[in-house]
Amino acid sequence: MVQRGFGAAAFMIASFPLSLAGFVLVVTLFTVGVGTLVIWVGLALLLATTYLVTGYAASTRALIRATLGVDIPTPTVERDETGSFWRRYRNRLLHPQMWRELSYLLLAFPLHVVEFALAIAGVILLPIGLFVLPVVASLHVMMAKALLGPNENQQLTEKAEHLQASRARGVDAAEAERRRIERDLHDGAQQRLVAVAMGLGRAKAKLHADPEGAQALIDEAHSDAKLAVSELRDLARGIYPAVLGDRGLDAALSSLAAKCPIPVDVHVAIDPRPPAAVESTAYFIVGESLTNLAKHSGATEAKVNAWREARPSGDIVVVEITDNGVGSASMRPGGGLAGLADRAATIDGVMTVVSPVGGPTVIRADLPCTW
Repeated sequence: MVQRGFGAAAFMIASFPLSLAGFVLVVTLFTVGVGTLVIWVGLALLLATTYLVTGYAASTRALIRATLGVDIPTPTVERDETGSFWRRYRNRLLHPQMWRELSYLLLAFPLHVVEFALAIAGVILLPIGLFVLPVVASLHVMMAKALLGPNENQQLTEKAEHLQASRARGVDAAEAERRRIERDLHDGAQQRLVAVAMGLGRAKAKLHADPEGAQALIDEAHSDAKLAVSELRDLARGIYPAVLGDRGLDAALSSLAAKCPIPVDVHVAIDPRPPAAVESTAYFIVGESLTNLAKHSGATEAKVNAWREARPSGDIVVVEITDNGVGSASMRPGGGLAGLADRAATIDGVMTVVSPVGGPTVIRADLPCTW
């Protein structure tokens, strides 16, 4: 509560001079520009006004993000760059987003005056600072989101495009996983079972004529059968490990760390348990990352951190894998890390890789608990 109160006060105090300067400059330039349109000077002034409004909106979004911790996305404004300069300028001037941002500037100025007075009073009277200012700031943020953020149609369009891209990557990831399972079955367990069948057939033919030879063939077939069972068990574990379903992500990640040839420090703080799809995605991202760093990074130690984080859009599970290796890892098309990013995208997750030359390497996945 104290932190929110100070953040709200900081926003109200810092936004007042910004709003005052923006309001005075925009109103002055717009008035003079309209009055001098007949001598063409007004067109230049109105053009300057549009850039000033856009800059003010961007500054306000940045200030809200820095002081209140609320991220207002910058609207995507598609501009027609064809045609004459005046046609492009007219399109810019008449764009709906320009007028939404101008409306915010005009409406917000009197609010900033009142908020500035409240913030000064809140510094003196602590209850106002702690309880009143955050409420006023939240109402202001609602207006800013409505006028400075993407409109509803644009949000729906961007969400649809994001979902379409995520689903396409998910289909590709599922197809790659299907091919891997098919290849493992064909090259592993299937070959073992064929060998078992052939061995038992040979043993059956020798059973009466050469009992000792038949016994040797049966022993060999028995060994192949046990290997086939082991390979099938490993394949099933690769699809969904039993320890993950039985004991959760903490035990599953600790099991992966124990199998890694380099020391891995694991910290998991996820409560309550996320959906199974989130757990399995996090498990395979950690498993593949540990396998890659053991083979290629030259690291001597690694850390795995996983935690649940509350956000306005819903809880997410964050997984970070860090190593002290040589770095230079990247998500190349068709590579292992790109495949992990595709797996994360199937549940609208996002994976990032930061790996400068010389290290360290940090692989992070943000996995939403609802999608």
